[in-house]
Amino acid sequence: MSDGPSVDEFMRHLQSVLDDAATIVDEKEREKRLWQIEATLQETIIFKNRYTTLQEHGIDPLRLVEPKEGDPAPPRTTTAEAVMTSSSNCGKCGSIMDADLNFCPSCGKKK
Repeated sequence: MSDGPSVDEFMRHLQSVLDDAATIVDEKEREKRLWQIEATLQETIIFKNRYTTLQEHGIDPLRLVEPKEGDPAPPRTTTAEAVMTSSSNCGKCGSIMDADLNFCPSCGKKK
């Protein structure tokens, strides 16, 4: 899962998209797109800073959170969806489990 782009690479991508968006001719569309990209960039910076701070304090930023009692169960996946996404269903809650994960992203059950 860590073979993908990093947060820094994503931020560089957003910067280049921001530069491209500045050339949109329609003023309203340009303003809307610039706002979207800038908001995404801000959220990415907040995420990166929070992630780093949690790591510095010895907290795993990606730990699973136990569902609260009374939370609705995640929707079940159809067989077609599982085949198309190269995933399977969790034996505990029925949610999609990606092939590269060794746990269910909905309930936390390990494969």
